[in-house]
Amino acid sequence: MHRLKKILTALLKVLIILVVIILVLVVIFKITSKLNPPEINNLQIENLQRTTVDSNFYSINDNWLQKNEHGLWEMYVAGKAYERGVINGKLTKELIYKQENAFVNQIKVMIPSDSYLKFLKSFVAFFNRNIDKHIIKEYQEEIYGISHSASDQFNFIAPNYPRILNYHAAHDIGHALQNMNLVACTAFSGWDSNSEDSSLIIGRNFDFYVGDEFAEDKIVMFCNPQKGYKFMIVTWGGMIGATSGMNDQGLTVTLNAAKSDIPFSAATPISLVAREILQYATTIEEAFEIAKKRKTFVSESLFIGSAKDGKTSIIEKSPEYQVLFETDNDYIICSNHFQSNEMQKPEIINARPCEYATTYRFKRVEELLNQNPKLNIKSVTKILRDQKGLKNENIGMGNEKAVNQLIAHHSIIFKPEELKVWISISPFQLGEFICYDLNKVFAEADNIKESKTIYENNLTIPADSFLYSNDYKNFVRFKNIRNQIQAAVKNDIRIPDEAFIFNEIIALNREFFETFVYIGDYFNHFKITDQAVLAYKKALTKEIPNIYQRENIQEKIKELE
Repeated sequence: MHRLKKILTALLKVLIILVVIILVLVVIFKITSKLNPPEINNLQIENLQRTTVDSNFYSINDNWLQKNEHGLWEMYVAGKAYERGVINGKLTKELIYKQENAFVNQIKVMIPSDSYLKFLKSFVAFFNRNIDKHIIKEYQEEIYGISHSASDQFNFIAPNYPRILNYHAAHDIGHALQNMNLVACTAFSGWDSNSEDSSLIIGRNFDFYVGDEFAEDKIVMFCNPQKGYKFMIVTWGGMIGATSGMNDQGLTVTLNAAKSDIPFSAATPISLVAREILQYATTIEEAFEIAKKRKTFVSESLFIGSAKDGKTSIIEKSPEYQVLFETDNDYIICSNHFQSNEMQKPEIINARPCEYATTYRFKRVEELLNQNPKLNIKSVTKILRDQKGLKNENIGMGNEKAVNQLIAHHSIIFKPEELKVWISISPFQLGEFICYDLNKVFAEADNIKESKTIYENNLTIPADSFLYSNDYKNFVRFKNIRNQIQAAVKNDIRIPDEAFIFNEIIALNREFFETFVYIGDYFNHFKITDQAVLAYKKALTKEIPNIYQRENIQEKIKELE
């Protein structure tokens, strides 16, 4: 009895110590993860009110937001940082809510576990506890201004300001945690001998996928800041960072993720580095110097086009190093791997193209550039929409190895010397590309008081014929069945007439490896081993994006057999 009492006393002491440690950790977490907003002197700006001119046009003073007939939102904001943020937020309040709701819903789809979501929320908050120290005051003020218009409905994640601030690092964190799945962009450029008129031309697909709904309300923002250069970016509600953009000096920036290690401390979100370059640089050298000042979360290629330099170069940046990669050719290609001798990863560069989607896509763009040596707007569009594999092989609709993976948030083409930019209309890069002339937009912007066409209608590129084909209808149906299969697995419910459903999804997208992975996962979940193995083995006969996914399928077969 005495011994039992001693054991219980010891256990009680251990329990008390554990409780104290947990309480201390909670207090430390609360203190260190709190992000205080910047001090603002002119709070009167918050009293500005939005005027609704009609259902598709809103204004605040000389700033405005309108929706064009293609469904693309166009916005003009001007002034100091906090003023821009407050106005941006008030103009796009409904879009901020819709965007955040789509983002949160997609995160729940990707991470269905509530306990893991809570852990991830705490991890991100702790991880980013010092993020404000890595963001210049101007952008803190702009984000803080926007955050006033964010919905309190999402306060369970964090209060408005730290929440919107952290969303600017979502690209970086998602890229680090899902190295090769979330961001798989492609960009290329030609000039001199590789351009039809010898002037610089750039094309890029922004394949950042957080669900179809997230890409529905794109915003083309034209910004006239008090300091720096005027610029445009393609963005979404609540986002001031740049993923694709051009300033009025003919300098362009786009982002291409590279393979990264998981970061362990906060740094500057890469989209805010790109935004700073757009706002304050006119040449590749100036862009390089701005990027060098900022420590970033992850490895990224900043694809920099410059009218003044007459070419495009790549700033290859990791948390530790930065290198400027240039080519001796009159063209340059960027997918998702570093190319410089200093930064390239041997396991990727020395691998066969088929082993990694990034090297495979690089080779495919090279192949297409050889077929279109004199780039113009039409040929760039054609390359951006290409769904084939090497040597025009059918690799299935939606394959990460394709230039067009049918997931793009947006696709964009620049003619920097003319200050013209073409932006794709949904879905993906299949809709029309409409053209904006930055000279004209900024010349007229302060005087626009009602709905008005601001794009160059005569320069519109027609929609891809694929959009009206049976193949596109098949792809839409394919995604619906895929969702049905995944929901059945998640909810542990067998699909009625599953043989018919599986035959249909195979007929819809027969060459796509994931078609058979979905079927294999379904049978695996319901312990129908022989059918699961058969499906997985069929997947291995298709073009698989990278060796990790191939090894994952092989491991499943091994476990089942």
